[in-house]
Amino acid sequence: MGATTSATAGSIRTGDRRTAATQATTPTASVPVIVGSLTIAGQTKNVAEARAFVGRTLGESHPCADEAVLLCSELVTNAVLHSESGQPGGTVTVVVLAFPDAVRLEVVDNGSVRSTPVVKAEVFEPDGHGLFLVEQLADNWGYTRDTVGTTVWFRLTC
Repeated sequence: MGATTSATAGSIRTGDRRTAATQATTPTASVPVIVGSLTIAGQTKNVAEARAFVGRTLGESHPCADEAVLLCSELVTNAVLHSESGQPGGTVTVVVLAFPDAVRLEVVDNGSVRSTPVVKAEVFEPDGHGLFLVEQLADNWGYTRDTVGTTVWFRLTC
């Protein structure tokens, strides 16, 4: 892990747990640069901190900032509500990666035996539209599961 700096509800890390190939100093077409990560307690009150972090990390003038902030909010909320991250002691980590013409955002949670990320088919339900927004606004998205948890990611071309 990289150096850790304390933040209000979590920690901000640079040089996160990614492979050495992603530790490059300048993004290339296939190798992103991690521009920041934030780990927060898995509580709904901390979703706003994740949104603010993404906004600060990308900056107001970034062409993908608004969409990235919105979709981050949806994914962090899902992680808190539908994974073990919402249990006492649970955490959610947001990782922002930069490409020359795109941004990739990853939300890492503590996993769930109860659910997997899925886009709900019923558009008239009062909730459950987070992944629908991700599917509609992102160029692509997906998820991986391992023994640590679930990582849901999206990529926006800027």
